[in-house]
Amino acid sequence: MILLGSTGSIGVNTLKVAKKFNIKVEALVCGKNIKLLNEQILEYQPKVVVVADAKDIKNVNHKNVFSGQDAILEVIKDAQSELVVNALVGFLGLRPTLTAIDAGKKVALANKESLVACGAFIDVSKIQPIDSEHFGLWYLMQDRPVQKMIITASGGAFRDWDIKKLQNASLADTQKHPNWSMGQKITIDSATMVNKIFELLEARWLFGEGQYDAIIETKSLIHALIDFKDGSTTAHFAHASMQLPIAYALDEQMDEQILKHVNLLEVGNLEFRQIDKNRYPIWELKEELLKNPIKGLIVNAANEVAIEKFINKEIGFMDISKMIMDAFESFIQIPHSVDDVFALDKEVREFMKGK
Repeated sequence: MILLGSTGSIGVNTLKVAKKFNIKVEALVCGKNIKLLNEQILEYQPKVVVVADAKDIKNVNHKNVFSGQDAILEVIKDAQSELVVNALVGFLGLRPTLTAIDAGKKVALANKESLVACGAFIDVSKIQPIDSEHFGLWYLMQDRPVQKMIITASGGAFRDWDIKKLQNASLADTQKHPNWSMGQKITIDSATMVNKIFELLEARWLFGEGQYDAIIETKSLIHALIDFKDGSTTAHFAHASMQLPIAYALDEQMDEQILKHVNLLEVGNLEFRQIDKNRYPIWELKEELLKNPIKGLIVNAANEVAIEKFINKEIGFMDISKMIMDAFESFIQIPHSVDDVFALDKEVREFMKGK
């Protein structure tokens, strides 16, 4: 397989699963964590390695090292592997997804932005979702009429904060996730609930038109639920580990135990909450986005710029959602091709940077 984003949490878990099932890693792609990359090279012996910056090449312990996005795309096209695990963060993960599909490869997708920004132009039959929520929906699917698909949210770092204090929340505050440790951007997205907007859009592209919603489940043990038309509801319980969906992406006939089972007697109780629009203003856009999922491109571009401004202390935490919603209202055009996607993404980013 080709692994994009090898040093992130999803990449690390992917390598653990690959080792368990003796799957050869042909290529590793990473950003700036060269120390961990070198450890991965030593253990997994990839044929080729790609890093983000050319200046890091000299520090990589491999004879076949390249840098930049063009190199990623060439590796995908030239590699013999039929599986690409895309765990890159942000819009930069889109071209690798498109290139992999064009090359006839299967994509195990954890890069949310690929479907959010370009779902209308991606052949989802080539996609195996490895986000826990979409894997959970896929796992629960049966040949029965579905009324609604529901994914769960943790609520993020500020689910229990006084709403009046949120505007003054710092970057460090956003990183204090109540359930686990993730990368900086996804943890901010969890705090704003943008990540759940993205996951609903992904579900819409993956599973088609229908009713979709999300609720908060504070222990992150239920990842998805399906309401069937007969009145029954099924839920997918599993400990929060990417190894389970990754294992199924590598082997759809999975018949080995990957995780220990959830012991409900140890859990004792579960708590569910509604997603409050006062705490998570971005939720105001949910219904309109689900009706017009192609406009997810605008939300994604605006979000990435707003997060950068927040990190640079140019705006407050609650301004992230305000700026996204402003961009959403300011752009009425929709893309009609992949080229339009990249053009509109650029236009939205320029608009955001000028604010």
